[in-house]
Amino acid sequence: MTIVIHGIPGSPYVRMPMLACEEKGVPWRLNALGFGQQASPEHLARHPFGRIPAIEHGDFKLYECQAILRYIDAAFDGPRLTPLEPKAMARMSQVLNILDWYVMPSLTGVIGFNRVVKPMLGRPVDEEAIAAAVPLARTSLQALEDLLGSNRYFAGDEMTLADLAAIAHLDMVPATPEGAELIAGSPLLGWMERMNQRSSVQNTTMQKMMGAPVPA
Repeated sequence: MTIVIHGIPGSPYVRMPMLACEEKGVPWRLNALGFGQQASPEHLARHPFGRIPAIEHGDFKLYECQAILRYIDAAFDGPRLTPLEPKAMARMSQVLNILDWYVMPSLTGVIGFNRVVKPMLGRPVDEEAIAAAVPLARTSLQALEDLLGSNRYFAGDEMTLADLAAIAHLDMVPATPEGAELIAGSPLLGWMERMNQRSSVQNTTMQKMMGAPVPA
């Protein structure tokens, strides 16, 4: 049964369940929303806080991205995306929280949104907000770099939900002047190269998703 993902194309949080579905071999479909449609009565019925994404799997409805990722991993066969070993599981959860609390308010929601998304929408760039976000962005990338260490993936040798969530946030970092400078020479670039070779990542790029039809 197909998972229907409701959200705005290009959002890293909307991309995350797509990535998980791709890795698990689960059919999915994007119900693309336009900017502002997350506040519509129809979407508020799916997500009372007006955020994205929300999913439907048959008669089961779910919102909040981490809950959605863990559901997709637990509900379907395919490669396990959550480690069983407690320390690896804790590391995965730690990275997921770093992405939500520190990467999103700096690299994704401010620098990436202003440098990449706003020009696509014809909106003015907020240079002051970008400058203010750089210190937290720097700390965030350093923290992720430290946690990755010499591992292939954040929780060890096997890819987890943390890696899928991280690539959804970080893939636009080198496309911004600030991000390119902050990530230059980082081992995160090698990790990004490994992730970008995966079909799940290639099938869910912002460019592909931005081409999804949006209802009027």
